[in-house]
Amino acid sequence: MHYQMKENGFVTDLAFGRLEVSGDEAYGFRPFQLLVSSVAVCSGGVLRKVLNKMRISFSDIQIEADVKRNEANVNEVTDIHLHFRIAGTDASEEKVKKALEVTRKNCPIVQSVKDSIHITETFELV
Repeated sequence: MHYQMKENGFVTDLAFGRLEVSGDEAYGFRPFQLLVSSVAVCSGGVLRKVLNKMRISFSDIQIEADVKRNEANVNEVTDIHLHFRIAGTDASEEKVKKALEVTRKNCPIVQSVKDSIHITETFELV
C-alpha cells in the first residue's frame, strides 16, 4: 500500500477505491476510526463465518463499538468494547457465547492488537 501526502492528510488508492485519512475528520477518516472499524468489522465477519459453520441461523448482525482513549498519554486507544446484536436466531446464549470465544481467537485484527488494546465483547439476541 502506498500513501501520498496531501495538504490535510494522506490518500491511498486501493482495489475498492480511494481512502482519505486525516487527523481532521473534515478531510478524511481519522486513524482511530479506521482502527476501531478494523477490529469491529473483522470480528463481525469472523462471527458470521463461525455462526454459519455452527449451523446457527441468523438474519442480521449489528455491532456497536465503544472506545476509550487515554488523553493524558498521546490519546491512544486503550479499550474497545464491542456489543453484537444478533437478529433472527433461535440459538441459545451458550452457543452464541461459544461462537464469540471462537471469533476472538480467530480474528486476525483482534489478535494483532490484543496485547496493547483491551477488547471486550457482549451480545444480545434480538
